[in-house]
Amino acid sequence: MPQLPVDERAARVRFRRALTLMAFTLVVPGSAQLIAGNRAIGRLALRIWLFSLATLLAVAAWSWHDKGFALSLAFSPTAMLVIRLYLIAGALGWAALFVDAWRIGQPLSLRMPHRRAVVGVNGVLCFSVAGTMLFGAHLAAAQREWLTMFADGDLGAAHNGRYNILLIGGDSGNDRWGLRTDSMTVASVDATTGRTVMIGLPRNMQNFPFRKGSVMAEQFPKGFDCDGCYLNGVSTWVGDHTQLFQDSKNPGIDATVSAIEGITDLDINYWVMVNMRGFERLVNAFGGVTLNVRQRIPVGGLGKDVTGYIEPGKRKLNGHDALWYARAREGSDDYSRMARQKCVFSALVSQVSPAQALTNFQEIAKASSAMIQTNIPGGALGDFVQLALRARTQKISSVSLVPPRINTADPDIDLVQKMIRNAVDRAEGDRKAAKKATTPAEDAATPSGDAGEGDQGGDQATEQPAQQSGTVTGGSLGSRNEGYQANETDDVAAAC
Repeated sequence: MPQLPVDERAARVRFRRALTLMAFTLVVPGSAQLIAGNRAIGRLALRIWLFSLATLLAVAAWSWHDKGFALSLAFSPTAMLVIRLYLIAGALGWAALFVDAWRIGQPLSLRMPHRRAVVGVNGVLCFSVAGTMLFGAHLAAAQREWLTMFADGDLGAAHNGRYNILLIGGDSGNDRWGLRTDSMTVASVDATTGRTVMIGLPRNMQNFPFRKGSVMAEQFPKGFDCDGCYLNGVSTWVGDHTQLFQDSKNPGIDATVSAIEGITDLDINYWVMVNMRGFERLVNAFGGVTLNVRQRIPVGGLGKDVTGYIEPGKRKLNGHDALWYARAREGSDDYSRMARQKCVFSALVSQVSPAQALTNFQEIAKASSAMIQTNIPGGALGDFVQLALRARTQKISSVSLVPPRINTADPDIDLVQKMIRNAVDRAEGDRKAAKKATTPAEDAATPSGDAGEGDQGGDQATEQPAQQSGTVTGGSLGSRNEGYQANETDDVAAAC
């Protein structure tokens, strides 16, 4: 085999050396400088690289041991700022090392084809590495921007060992946002274990008291007894009397909170206003939710507006279908819908894993910013993430202030508050206290009715026959007269 000329062999050696220097820079930044360049720069770059690698491995190991640690970082504005700045600095520094490795390879001493190849390879490596890191910095910046939508401050004190968070659902129209609260649920979460009790409040409740000392209590000392006034109309009433709430940034929500506190005798820590259309996008960001569809659920509205059906069976629903599963009223009633909403909530809590949240957190952040208004402070997010992870391993209980136990037209507030205490005591494992919280009169048949929006009239029924009933109404186990099982149970998942 004939040997190449000496100058040709030398050119190829220089070409391979230049490529090797760039490859070393890709694998171990600073190594090219240690081999053939400025060793001080090489040592500095290598130390930074080893420190970064050790930190990354430590974070990965900690996250593997504690699933909530990575989520806590993702929900920390400070961590996102540090990561963003570090990635930007790293991208610029690594790109500079690639350029220096190209210089050390003496490109001008190469033949033109080799010179072009070295420039091309160096450019691809430089822009690929730097571009990836800069994109990561962009994601960190976007995540931090989303986190700053939350109020300043840290997690407040729990009340009697629990955080009570009011979840308000509304439609997406600009003219209706915050004006009509179509769904109201208090999530009462044990501050230590995450054990959650969902307290459902019907939108058509009337003649209820407000928290003592509130503006609304002064206006309605005998309860919300105006003609045609329902719980979901509190914010609408406030919209017509804004002069009474000049010091409030969210008067409609503040008045609704005072109503919820008056009804439940709970201190509400925080509120979250959920835009139902944004909810659709959020479910899609989670990759859907699996639900047990007991009956055909209509999609699209009422009567002739129905455009299709969600068929029975265990199904993984996308955001659009999950929204209609939770909202459909055709062939059902408000109380069946409340039961289905609890099923959706329970399924999301149990099915969304930390890995999913981390993988899709950018899309989740976009969906959440379109979906949510809240007064939860940014400093509380990490704590709530930890609580949510603990809640995934716990049963979720529910109690709903609806027929047959509660007459929504004239609710027995003492009975309402006993029902709530009873549910919380059972969730905390204090069965003895729970038994005492229920009087013998409550264990007997409780006459009840309601006169409200869409569902009027009343019937008599025993306390919870739905626990034994196989009746399915409107997609929920139970019926209006018997009570829907998911509306009052110690295990919502089992009732769904």
